[in-house]
Amino acid sequence: MYLYHCLNPIAEVGLDLFSTNYKKAEDAAKADAILVRSAKMHDMEFSNQLTCIARAGAGVNNIPLESCADEGIVVFNTPGANANGVKESVFTGMLLASRDVIGGNKWVEENKDDANIDKAMEKAKKNFAGTEIAGKKLGVIGLGAIGVLVANAATHMGMEVYGYDPYISVNAAWNLSRSVKHINNVEDIYKECDFITIHVPLMDETKKMINRNAIEKMKKGVIILNYARDILVDEEAVIDGIASGKVRKYVSDFPNAITAGKENCILTPHLGASTNEAEDNCAIMAVKEIMDYIENGNICHSVNYPDCDMGVCKSAGRIGVLHKNNKGVIAQYTTILGDADINVSDMTNKSKGAYAYALLDLDTPITQEVVDKLNAIEDVTRIRVIK
Repeated sequence: MYLYHCLNPIAEVGLDLFSTNYKKAEDAAKADAILVRSAKMHDMEFSNQLTCIARAGAGVNNIPLESCADEGIVVFNTPGANANGVKESVFTGMLLASRDVIGGNKWVEENKDDANIDKAMEKAKKNFAGTEIAGKKLGVIGLGAIGVLVANAATHMGMEVYGYDPYISVNAAWNLSRSVKHINNVEDIYKECDFITIHVPLMDETKKMINRNAIEKMKKGVIILNYARDILVDEEAVIDGIASGKVRKYVSDFPNAITAGKENCILTPHLGASTNEAEDNCAIMAVKEIMDYIENGNICHSVNYPDCDMGVCKSAGRIGVLHKNNKGVIAQYTTILGDADINVSDMTNKSKGAYAYALLDLDTPITQEVVDKLNAIEDVTRIRVIK
């Protein structure tokens, strides 16, 4: 029996996929797997029983990735599961920034008791005139699952789309519309685009990437949209840009003390992926990732260990070796297996940064004595006996 724990509410349609071999644990310390959305985990202590954490969403800055990797805990996310929900939110924000729908709706509320509101509105509507997005230039910074959907949809809205991503994946490149101009210098987006939307992961090199220097290079009247992470934008610089007239509107899904209530800031309380469909899709993907890892040792969509897939084990045994990506480690654990007269019938070893993962199919089941010897290797973070 495997135990899982939910740190946040997880959609039942996903949890229902767990087989009868899984049971929900009320105590995280007893769990083999943890599912999480936004709960902060940096101050948590993890038990030796915990094998994996699945984030039902894309961002993982609430999870201590390095310490998890060092303890042999695989962290998954669910890229693309909420992409359509975020894409639709981006276009909602884009249209709200272009057309003063919010101001118009406020006027109606303020004048709802006016018996002649139908006549008054004809005079008032000029105060809420806006601009269309068709024919405008959109810059998409980051062409992952969400960025590609936004870029492709914008071309069908009649926009001229510029895409920037120096690390674009092969899959994303295949899915990107030919109508999108893939550029190599982000400054071209700053100089050319009427709208700029950010869809990059939060890393040291992307923190406050939209800063004063970037804003100075942008077109006058630019609309900036942030549905990725608030820390990607120097929001004090944006507020100054609004005051100077450089920035027309700032649209963000992350309100805070800097932006809340400020003029020409359109803010929503992290609604980007808050749809029933997105929450369901994230839960389904997260549960499938957990089950495939626990039952087969396969890793898909991990952020701290490499992806690795050897299907369902058909040999007598299978082990997973989580280890630091140092030379000589493979030789050490294969030597121990050879000395124990255990033949490796199939094997895959992948690395990701400072860590690596090996999946080995064995002709004979492994003994606890051999497992202990493997765990004693200095650079091994964990040995998992899968079969």
